[in-house]
Amino acid sequence: MGKYKINSISDNGVFVITESYKNLYNKFKSLKNSRGRIIHVIGAPGTGKSANIYAAMDELGLNVYDVEFTIKDVDSNSEEVFKEIYNFLKKDRNAKSKEEVYKNLSKFDVVLFADRFHDSHLLDNNNVGFSVWTAHAGFNSIKFYLYCIWEYINERKSFKEINIVLQTAWRVYFLGKKYDIFTDLGILSRIIVAFMKILFEVVEISYSSQETLKIVKEYFDVDEKLIEQYIHKYGSKPRFICQALENNE
Repeated sequence: MGKYKINSISDNGVFVITESYKNLYNKFKSLKNSRGRIIHVIGAPGTGKSANIYAAMDELGLNVYDVEFTIKDVDSNSEEVFKEIYNFLKKDRNAKSKEEVYKNLSKFDVVLFADRFHDSHLLDNNNVGFSVWTAHAGFNSIKFYLYCIWEYINERKSFKEINIVLQTAWRVYFLGKKYDIFTDLGILSRIIVAFMKILFEVVEISYSSQETLKIVKEYFDVDEKLIEQYIHKYGSKPRFICQALENNE
């Protein structure tokens, strides 16, 4: 998985407070006393969305259900994946009906869909993480999100009792390069995020150059000018910079 990839509260050995973290903390701090909220945490790959999520939840003492899920078959269609997730939640929460599933989830301050859901294949090579399935399914995976929307409409009374936090990324390939549509496409990304904010609560994790430098210095005692060169190369993405420094790239 790599030591700069955070997948649980216990992984957060090194953490630096940034403006993005303060924004996320302020968004999370009322979750104990409210329900029915859907919060998307976005940010370019390598910025540490999970690290910020886990740090804020730990500091606030939130009761979190961190969903860890693996898809049985990468060739499953959207309907099969949707049903598979429901059956997993039903079994994992020891519920006998859909009503019991939602009632059980409402007992948590947060139901979290982060790396343990999206990238479970990085925890175990035999797993098929949700991100692997979406990459394999391509645009056909859009049907899955339509099933989610329909479920929300039909069960909106139940969802009013549940807080959901999603570590949200949507990566596409163009001319051999991978882009995150929420952060890497300039004005188009800004338009997409603005539309998301109409429907949901959204927090973006991003850093200034000085914040990035401070984060990297927590891991590596190297000359700041070298870190600045990596920032110029990779942008303000601490995980990528740390990996490059470790590998002398």
